[in-house]
Amino acid sequence: MDEATLVRMANQIAAFFATEGATAAVDGIAGHIRSFWNPRMRRAFCRVVKAGGEGLSPLALEAGRRLASEDAAHRPA
Repeated sequence: MDEATLVRMANQIAAFFATEGATAAVDGIAGHIRSFWNPRMRRAFCRVVKAGGEGLSPLALEAGRRLASEDAAHRPA
C-alpha cells in the first residue's frame, strides 16, 4: 500500500474521531490503527510520521507519533 493511501486512510479515521475532543480522538485513532491495520501498514505509517507526516491532519499526526513511540519502545535493544 502506498504512503498516499495510508495518509488518506489515517485522515479519514481522524475525521471520524474528531468530534470526540483531541485526547479521545488521538486515543481512538491510535487504537483503530493498532487494531485494524496490519503490521506492515503500521510500520509504513510510522515511517510517514517520522519523515514529518506530510499530508496528515494534526490528529492523525499525533496518533502516529504515539504509535511510533510505542513501536520504538517494543523494539529489542
